[in-house]
Amino acid sequence: MANVIALENVEKIYDTGEVKVPALRGVSLQVASGEFVAIMGASGSGKSTLMNIIGCLDRPTKGKYLFDGQDVSRLSRTELAHIRNRKLGFIFQGFNLLKRHSAVENVEMPLLYAGVSARQRRKRALEMLSLVGLSQRAGHLPNQLSGGQQQRAAIARALVNQPQLLLADEPTGNLDSHTGAEILDQFQRLNRESGQTIVMVTHDPAIAAYAARLIAMRDGLIASDAVNPSQHAGPASHGAATATLAGSGVAGTMRTAS
Repeated sequence: MANVIALENVEKIYDTGEVKVPALRGVSLQVASGEFVAIMGASGSGKSTLMNIIGCLDRPTKGKYLFDGQDVSRLSRTELAHIRNRKLGFIFQGFNLLKRHSAVENVEMPLLYAGVSARQRRKRALEMLSLVGLSQRAGHLPNQLSGGQQQRAAIARALVNQPQLLLADEPTGNLDSHTGAEILDQFQRLNRESGQTIVMVTHDPAIAAYAARLIAMRDGLIASDAVNPSQHAGPASHGAATATLAGSGVAGTMRTAS
């Protein structure tokens, strides 16, 4: 399959005026359409910086980033905003739902900015809420939803524009382990049944165990890039991932290393 993401020797250096801090030190990475990838790393490893660059929220200091074959470093702010709105879906740890708007209104927001008619916005938003099992909560405000339901609404909002890439930043960080497992199950279904490309950032190997490919960051570099054997072992893989979430570690079969 074609690459949705292609990074070539990407560096990111933050200049504070007194000192230059290298966050990424030459990262090369390709993610094909339909992959489910987890990027792991401790605080300061560079995983969040990499996520921001992949999500067109920041630009590399050096190197090249091609999104869907397009060199994003050459794009204007308006063009980057267009990509974020039309081709990327974002899911955050804190849900980021508008408190005074219902679940369906929150899901409609990306379509509003995209200029979609009110009738079509409502139709597509309700379809997405149904997809994540929230059709009965469409009219509820965020404070009337559980944490898991709020994250499902956030997933529906991220999917409503049919993005090429779904980016999830610590998506279960504010959830208990049971609810977190349900959200990760949802990611797996979206990937396997709809072919949704997903890149998930986490510090927790147990969360990463749900992805089919595991990338570990250390000191601004890719320390390892591995196929997750538990997700390539057939029907038993779901149980293995759930067991991992309960407290065990995760191992991977080495693919490449940078």
